[in-house]
Amino acid sequence: MIESATEIDDVVAACAALAAAGLGDMIWGHPSVRDTAGRGVWMKAAGYGFDEIDADRVVLVSWSGDVLVGSGRRHLEFHIHAAIYRARPDINAVVHTHAPALSAFASLDVSLHPLSHDAVPFTHPQLPRLTAVTGSLISTPGLGDALAEELGDAAAILLPSHGAVTVGPDIAAAVMYSVLLERACRTELTALAAGGPKVFSDERETASKQAEIWTEAQLDAGFRYLARRGAAA
Repeated sequence: MIESATEIDDVVAACAALAAAGLGDMIWGHPSVRDTAGRGVWMKAAGYGFDEIDADRVVLVSWSGDVLVGSGRRHLEFHIHAAIYRARPDINAVVHTHAPALSAFASLDVSLHPLSHDAVPFTHPQLPRLTAVTGSLISTPGLGDALAEELGDAAAILLPSHGAVTVGPDIAAAVMYSVLLERACRTELTALAAGGPKVFSDERETASKQAEIWTEAQLDAGFRYLARRGAAA
């Protein structure tokens, strides 16, 4: 989490960063952070786009789905966040986006290759795809639990006909994984359209890149840059 920032500040910065990265889908999609007091999940209120979020449009939602703090409505897919936090004590931030490249790539049912640095966090091992349900909204606790189970210990999961979910130990990592995954899927789609990728990093080089390039400091730096751009827009 950003040093000395509150959970509300983190959600506002996440929305600004996601908007700057072009990952908005009108009023849909949502980042969240775990409430440090254990009361539930801080997330953007429903009905607003990433570029519209300020402190007054952030809500605290209890584990059972009640809005505890804030006057806005919670998102129907709140269960994505609650289920992942329950299943993954190592995770403190979750992002759900609907970028078209995610659904387009997921529909091909082919592996994501480390064609660039962007794909490194999601290959070797390969990121999972949700199979328990295809395209439906994650609108019940059961569907949330199914998603969390298939996510396992990965940093991201593709939701065919829907989008993707990324997670991290802090909001910087979760947001940056969303940005990187969307870029990686677009790169893969471009390569596939040109006949398919022929050259990409092997498992050893991918591991080396992960350790060297996508450190906590690098993820934080990328997140801060996007948050600044979004706040200035």
